[in-house]
Amino acid sequence: MSSLRHRVLAISRPLSLTIAASLLLINLGVILFGVFMRYFAGGAPIWTDELARFLIIGTVMLAAGAVWVEGGHMRVALIERLLPPALTRLLNIYQWLLTLGIALGGAWVSYRYAHSVSMFTTSGLGVSRTVPLMSLPIGFALLAWHVLWYGPAPLRVATEDAAS
Repeated sequence: MSSLRHRVLAISRPLSLTIAASLLLINLGVILFGVFMRYFAGGAPIWTDELARFLIIGTVMLAAGAVWVEGGHMRVALIERLLPPALTRLLNIYQWLLTLGIALGGAWVSYRYAHSVSMFTTSGLGVSRTVPLMSLPIGFALLAWHVLWYGPAPLRVATEDAAS
């Protein structure tokens, strides 16, 4: 099982980060296009601001699970270091269940919300609001996927290299 778990994470983490990086690159292009149009062509289309906003939200949501698995998110692991091993294991299970529950709940609530606003369109892009809002349930579902496959193991701690 451990080998399967590592293989699944070895595939899904880089895939999530690659898609998120692609969205970030597209976002950079949209922002640069908007800046060029605004300052050199006399006026930027309204859709550039809206698309940039939706792309950055999508980027963050798609990368969240992979970043969680890598231990690259912001957290304070002081309590884990101070507790005895048995209580640390219990804390790890609690953190895992809590994160999994929040991710699944976020996926469910944001999915229902995204479909509840399907009759409305965005002001700049003119598409159904469901389209950009689907990045939320997809991102929460990816977070739940990564958390589920990672399991209740201790989270990685990002360490800083000491400059000497």
